[in-house]
This record gives sequence, C-alpha cells and structure tokens, in this order.
Amino acid sequence: MINIKNITPAAAFAMTKKGALLVDVREPREIARKAFDVPDIMLIPLSTFEQRFREIPVDRNLIIVCNSGNRSLTAGRLLLNRGYRKVVNMQYGIIGWDKEGLPIKRKPKQNVWSSLLQMFRKKS
Repeated sequence: MINIKNITPAAAFAMTKKGALLVDVREPREIARKAFDVPDIMLIPLSTFEQRFREIPVDRNLIIVCNSGNRSLTAGRLLLNRGYRKVVNMQYGIIGWDKEGLPIKRKPKQNVWSSLLQMFRKKS
C-alpha cells in the first residue's frame, strides 16, 4: 500500500497560497453547510470519486480534504495508485481548518421566525 503524506490545516492553507489545488471529497449537503473559502478548489464527492478522478489535473500540487481527514485519505491513496504524485492529505479536515481559524464560508443561519414567515409569505 502506498503511503500518503499528511499535513496540517495551516500547512494546507500555506500551500493554497502557492497555487496548490484543494480537492474536497465531501458530499454536497456537507459543503452547503460549511465550505473552504479558498479561490482554487474542486468538489468531487468520494461517492463519485472513482468515476471522476480524471478531472483532477495530474501536474498540480493537490491537497485532498474532507470533514475529518478519513475520506480524504482514501481518495488520496486512490490518486497515488493511479499515478498522481503531488498529493497530500490534510489531517483533521474542515473541522481542524475551522478550529485553526482559517477561511470558511458558512450557510447563513436564519432564525425560526423569519423562516416561517418566508414559508407562508404570499408570492406576488
């Protein structure tokens, strides 16, 4: 089995500033709640990764990310086994990224009252 290098969220953020591509393997519903706020990111859920990994550029430095670092490890190993060489796994996922105070996009929270008003408001 090929070993993949693990890096910290801070190291991953530094790599993105130098042109590395973040590849998020979480599912769309997870990304809708909390997403990495970096300019260069690809979203390929692990559930479709085997079919879609060829969309990922071979010649870029790649940081594979998920929620906690486990699914990204699986995806990163798959890439290494398919001939990709510039691949690292970000430990602790978006949980660690958030804990370190790195940039995140969050789904705006609405209070229950305004949500109910929106549901029952008449469409004009």
